[in-house]
Amino acid sequence: MNIALLGYGKMGRVIESLAIKAGHEIVYKSTSNKQDGNFDSAHVAIEFSTPEAAPTNLKLCFEANIPVVCGTTAWLDHWEDITKICAQKKGALVYASNFSVGVQIFFEMQRHLSQIMRRHTDYEVSIEERHHLQKKDAPSGTAISLAEITMAASKHKKWVLGAAQAQDELSIEALREPDTPGTHKVFYKSAIDQITLEHQAHSREGFASGALLAAQWVVGKTGIFSMKDVLHLSDNKHQ
Repeated sequence: MNIALLGYGKMGRVIESLAIKAGHEIVYKSTSNKQDGNFDSAHVAIEFSTPEAAPTNLKLCFEANIPVVCGTTAWLDHWEDITKICAQKKGALVYASNFSVGVQIFFEMQRHLSQIMRRHTDYEVSIEERHHLQKKDAPSGTAISLAEITMAASKHKKWVLGAAQAQDELSIEALREPDTPGTHKVFYKSAIDQITLEHQAHSREGFASGALLAAQWVVGKTGIFSMKDVLHLSDNKHQ
């Protein structure tokens, strides 16, 4: 499989290493100021760039009829525009705030737990995420996804960064510390006990291998997909 890497930072280099080991070929790489290779020869693109660059990169893929896997976060204010162009061009996009298979299982566990806990109103739910100092966005896209899953089955109407000030607010605490593995926790606290659901990433390989899995899956498809589709965790008709 010929792969274009749109964004060639730490994640791009890990994806490149795993892809080559798996027998794939990286035919194109781009950063904010450099392009190398032949983009049009790609069977699929993997996009891990910046929130500013992601919408342009996705449109480039749709125009070239190249399916794209996107793991960049904090650009979703462009979501409506991107999905419209994808449909017009009959393109294919797999978007996830986190491509780790373990995180996707973590999401499904929280989806199930939140349904159980909606009947137990003496527990108050909150989310915590910890990352290294270089992470730019706060809260993380993964924490926001967790919040959306949680709010779908609770009294909470919106998430807030920091302490909740109203009953309908879901608190997300974002911590940035040196040499910290990406860690996400969901807390359910009551006066008598606490339930904690936690995922900790040990390396970037989990995200990279999930992105490669999505890239192989999306080739030949048309539409907007998530990792739930890739991992057959949903009833989506496209899977």
